[in-house]
Formats: sequence, C-alpha cells, structure tokens
Amino acid sequence: MRDFLEDAHAHRQDGMGRAQAAHKAPLMRRFYANATFEPQDGAYAVLLDGRPIKTPGGKTVRVPTPELADALAREWDRQSAEINFQHMPIVRLAHSAIESGLESAPAFRDEIAKYAGNDLLLYRADTPESLVAEQERVWDPVLVALARHFGVMFQPTVGIIHQPQPPATLERLASTLDAEDHLALTALVQMVSLTGSALLVMAHRHNLIDPDAVWTAAHVDEDHNIRLWGGDDFAERRRRDRQIEFRAALAMLEALAGHSPEAVNPLTTAPGPAGA
Repeated sequence: MRDFLEDAHAHRQDGMGRAQAAHKAPLMRRFYANATFEPQDGAYAVLLDGRPIKTPGGKTVRVPTPELADALAREWDRQSAEINFQHMPIVRLAHSAIESGLESAPAFRDEIAKYAGNDLLLYRADTPESLVAEQERVWDPVLVALARHFGVMFQPTVGIIHQPQPPATLERLASTLDAEDHLALTALVQMVSLTGSALLVMAHRHNLIDPDAVWTAAHVDEDHNIRLWGGDDFAERRRRDRQIEFRAALAMLEALAGHSPEAVNPLTTAPGPAGA
C-alpha cells in the first residue's frame, strides 16, 4: 500500500514541478563561497554569500527556527564544485513546504487522516504463517499503543478488501493533526509516503515509537521476502535512498521543535526573482 503515495512523493521530491523534474538541467556549478543564515523579519533567512536564497518558484527561503536555517545552510555548504539537489534532502523538503504555502495545510491533514483509515498496519497477510506472525509481533504493539494513547479502537482485517475503521477513531486521529502547520505536515506527508503508514508516523509523532522502529515496521513484508528469496542491488539502493528522505523529514521535524504554528509565519513571502 506504500505505493499509493509514491506519485505524490515524487512530485514533492525536489521542490520542482513534474515538467522540471522530467527535464533536469545539468548540475549547476557552485557560485558561492559560504552559506549562512541570519534573523530577518521575525524569522531566519538562509543566505549564499549574504544574498537570500529563493525557491525554484521564486519565494524567499525564510524558516521559523535557527535550527532549521542551520540545517539548510549546512546542506548548501556541503556542496562541492557542483550543486546537486539530490544531495540536499532537507533543502528540497523545505522548498516544497515554502512553495506549498499555508493554504496546503488542510489538504495535507486530510491526506494523512485518509491514509490512516486504509493503513498498512490494518491489512494483514493470511499466509505464510511466518509473515502472519511477524506482522502481529511488530504491528500489534503499535496499534495497542495508539489505542491506549488516543482512546480509540482499530479493526484490522486479513486481505485487501476495504475494512472501514470506526468513525470515532478516524475523527480522533484526524484531530491530532490540527496543531500541525504546513511545515511539519510537509515532513509528515513525506514520511507517510515513504513508509506506507500514517499510523506509524502518528505513533512516532507522539513519542510512542522511535524512528528506527518506524522504518523497521514499515518494511516487515519486504524484509520477510528478503529472508526467503534474497535481495537485489536495485531494491537495496532504492531503500537506502528512501531512508535518506525519511531521515531528512525527521531532521526537519526536529529542527522545527518548539515552533508555534500560531506565530507569524515567515514562509508566506511574495514571489520574487527565481534563483539564489
């Protein structure tokens, strides 16, 4: 079920649209000496040689915490002779959030909540017994923790036929996203798309499961097949790449810790000239 959000994830992958992603230009040569950040208009602007960075859509890169600004500046600073955005996962994620804007938050909340109702953890295999047992061992504790924490109940099912979840459960889970702004939601949506599970992501967001356990739980089926049949180089590379994106989303959430969505949001600046 993880594949259902693959397309959305690819669309947000580098802060560019589909057309740009399909016709990527050669790598740009590094044109700056230093990447820094500074307080600006109640936020933190990321600078290249003292000049503000802009997203591909022309919006100034300002973020609400010095930790996130520092993370972005570090990714810019780590570039060598050429600028490779594929090696800048936090920058791409932040650009995506900035370009999506405040108005994207309701759609992101709806996307996560809707996915929770058809979650990976709720659809179980009936065979082989080893996979059934592994899903129960890894996934059931997460559902129990969520049920106790939020006072809800789940109805897992065997197979792929849709099993509606209790409306009260879905409403309660959706309400937990109300306090998340579009910055955090951009990171959360990426995590959902990479794991195939909104429930795992929600459990982590509420400190019920650590990031490594989230990643392991998201790959129970895949790891079972690897144990039976072995892996392949392409799948391993793809998984490593996806884990980098997962870690970037985690890093962005951590860098946003303590940020109040009710504060004046710095990511609503009017478009300006594209480029750095």
